[in-house]
Amino acid sequence: MKFNIKTDNEKLIIGNQDTNQLAKEYGTPLYVIDENRIRDNYNRLYDSFSSKYSNFKMFYATKANTNLSVMKILNDEGSGIDAVSPGEIYTALKTGFEPEDIIFTGNNVTNEELEYANKSGVTINLDSISALERLAKLPETRGKRISFRVNPMVGAGHHEHCITGGPKSKFGIKEEEVCEVYQKAIDLGFNPIGIHTHIGSEILESEPFMLAVEKMMDIAGKVHKEVGVNFEFIDFGGGFGIPYTPEEEVLDLETFTTDIINLFKEKLDEYDLEDIQMRVEPGRFIVGDASILLTRVNTIKESYRKFAGVDCGFNTLLRPTMYGSYHHIVVANKMDQENVEEIDIAGNVCESGDLFARDRPLPKLEEGDLLAILNAGAYSFSMSSQYNSRLKPAEILVKDDEVDIIRRREEFDDLFTGQNIPLRLLK
Repeated sequence: MKFNIKTDNEKLIIGNQDTNQLAKEYGTPLYVIDENRIRDNYNRLYDSFSSKYSNFKMFYATKANTNLSVMKILNDEGSGIDAVSPGEIYTALKTGFEPEDIIFTGNNVTNEELEYANKSGVTINLDSISALERLAKLPETRGKRISFRVNPMVGAGHHEHCITGGPKSKFGIKEEEVCEVYQKAIDLGFNPIGIHTHIGSEILESEPFMLAVEKMMDIAGKVHKEVGVNFEFIDFGGGFGIPYTPEEEVLDLETFTTDIINLFKEKLDEYDLEDIQMRVEPGRFIVGDASILLTRVNTIKESYRKFAGVDCGFNTLLRPTMYGSYHHIVVANKMDQENVEEIDIAGNVCESGDLFARDRPLPKLEEGDLLAILNAGAYSFSMSSQYNSRLKPAEILVKDDEVDIIRRREEFDDLFTGQNIPLRLLK
């Protein structure tokens, strides 16, 4: 199923729940997360890889969605965690993940962040010589199990800001320095056990990922031969995509995983690499289509263009403004009606770029209609803000006939959290 929704006459259904009733009971804007869909996405991807190569593990890319309930669901399913900040390490530990199931891949990390990660006992994945040298100065790092993020000069993604490999990327060790860096790590007393890469986001075919696998396996083979590193794991990162537009096709998991695993096995044999765990770090694929954003039309405006104004903005869902991303939009209370007009969907933030859609074909819109912005589970609430002093929305989790509030709607006093006015200004 391309979009994780169902219909009941004119009503939109997610997780057996009528979205119109949810909006009425919990208000808008509202993120609705489908628990069963998260579990299904995780297991479909895991089973497709592990059925072809048993020494395999998935590490959920936490930055996609850090809600505690989402983390608990994935802990229950047996996932590991890909953390990119101390806050994500802390969140993972709080939701029950063991340190050995967490890999920390920082970027431009501070000494304090390295110290926190080291004390936490997680695997530290370094992406610079600077970080390696500073980590070595911390106490109790001799014998520390580490890995390195490598830039294989392969990049892919739906937007230039999402391409994380290649000549313009800020991430990773460059190829010609890799052997030197691993040798330096050994000389400093570390135990390098892994190698890692991540080339970008929203990959819907195997070709770019295959290029990265081939390049990384060649690099790993060289490090094994020249430096003598016996890798415990090779981590290819994430980036597995989902269809955002009606025209995009669903990722063909069987073809995708077969192509990757076959190449991986060929390269293991070529370089005499044995008993190595294959790792991937999916985020969007697991949670992206498991959530929708419900928002209410409050204004129909005929200007030089026709606008439908809604009760949320890019502070609630940033992707359309930041990346120019397409999110499919349906009218949750008019699912049985045909598209009859093209209209702009505009948010309530005081910025010209606060638009969810331009010239979007939709049924005739009226004030009070309920819109559902689909595929809002990844990089949505996790990128939200209080810009314009707008409050963050509630999140609810649905599973069959159960509905739970998993994040309350903010109140005005939440705008002041952590702030303090000096006494001299209160005179």
